[in-house]
Amino acid sequence: MFSIHGLSYCYPGAAPLSFPDFAAPPGAWVRLSGASGSGKSTLLALLAGLLAVQSGRVIAGGVELNLLGARQRDAWRGATLGFVPQRLHLSESLSVADNLALPYVAAGLAVDRQRIGVVLGRLGLADLVRRRPAALSVGQAQRVALARALLRAPKLILADEPTANLDDDSAQAALALLGDVAAAEQATLVIATHDRRLAELWPQSLHLHLHPHPHPQLQLHPQLQPQHVDSDAAAARSAEMPR
Repeated sequence: MFSIHGLSYCYPGAAPLSFPDFAAPPGAWVRLSGASGSGKSTLLALLAGLLAVQSGRVIAGGVELNLLGARQRDAWRGATLGFVPQRLHLSESLSVADNLALPYVAAGLAVDRQRIGVVLGRLGLADLVRRRPAALSVGQAQRVALARALLRAPKLILADEPTANLDDDSAQAALALLGDVAAAEQATLVIATHDRRLAELWPQSLHLHLHPHPHPQLQLHPQLQPQHVDSDAAAARSAEMPR
């Protein structure tokens, strides 16, 4: 469903992030791991079309994202991608149903209340449509965020640290839910995570590990480089100086 080739990205003033070539078929589950600073969030943003490709190729669903402009990437993302962020970004002033209406409004589309009802029902949230986020448990709020990501039947689902701060039982339930939904939608699922439990809880997944990038050595101007001092010569010069 997606592949990356010769991909790298560089933030201003930072060392380039380089990513290994990788391909995932339709319906695959991919576990994206790596230490802080290895580029997990950057790779998710590149796969989502949120960052423009600087070097290399990103192909998702047969579309080469590096050939698209910003507006074209926005249209592709709305039609193809579901994203479950680590911070759920639910509006506290809106009900669950109205939170799910926001993506339609943002895209300038008519709100599909029937689709919202179907997705909420599939995730066991049908009785919570009028609740506000403050009245939801952590697990319920995660499912609302997942429902929001599934509204337009995406073929690629990206999830950022979905098991962070969850106990073992809750983490297993969250992964099972993501897997079930991805299978039902025939979607490719990518999870970025620091959670080492996923290797055991998700043994059928493909694994893409990113290695940390070393910080570049600070290069000093030649006049600022530390100079070697010959102590004997310095002492002799000091003795020759007038007192």
